[in-house]
Amino acid sequence: MNSDQVELTQGFRKACSDCSLRELCLPRGLTENDLSRLDNLVERSGIHHEGDHLFRIGEGFKSLYAVRSGSYKSYTVDSEGREHVLGFHLPGELLGLDAIYPGRHLCNAMALDTATVCVVPYDQLSTLCGEISGLRMQVMRLMSKDIADTATLAGDFTAEERLAAFLLGLAERFKQRGYSASEYNLAMSRRDIANYLRLAPETVSRVFARFEKLGLISVDRRTVQLLDKPGLNAVCESMGTLDS
Repeated sequence: MNSDQVELTQGFRKACSDCSLRELCLPRGLTENDLSRLDNLVERSGIHHEGDHLFRIGEGFKSLYAVRSGSYKSYTVDSEGREHVLGFHLPGELLGLDAIYPGRHLCNAMALDTATVCVVPYDQLSTLCGEISGLRMQVMRLMSKDIADTATLAGDFTAEERLAAFLLGLAERFKQRGYSASEYNLAMSRRDIANYLRLAPETVSRVFARFEKLGLISVDRRTVQLLDKPGLNAVCESMGTLDS
């Protein structure tokens, strides 16, 4: 076991009350008793490596998954074998919400790098939500966010607007996790970004190059630096922030 694996394994033992993602995953105002009940509910997953699946389409729904480290993408595959990326999920975000109603997963979830999740058995969570109103509202808020993100993608926006909003949305999400809001690494490929934004890969590469030429961003392989946030905001002001 290497040092990274040791660190991750030790992290599995941390309770919700000690987790650095607590403010992202959980509502404010939970009592120590509420946190203790959550601690008893949540399980820690093993380590997923790039390309490993957390769940696949058609599998029965039993749990929600909160990303603890690394990142995942959710996607579907159509009848002709074409992949459709639905989202990218960072630490503190939930996976599996779409499976609550049908009782089975409607998409695949795959690790983009070395990643782990907290496993939350849904039946037990549902019972707890009935007793802790703040927890119930948090789950509803996260479900609402998923719907809002999907609706934004469906809008008739330009490639420039979509990519600018995507880069700004990622910056804000990294900021919430204590990382730089102006420079970050993209775990996802350009092809995945293009797929998610409903654009051709060539279009995304062209817009990246255009943004660099305009001095809005700097790109070094998968490292992106946002040089002119006001400029990027001006590009996508008609659509708001598009989180991934």
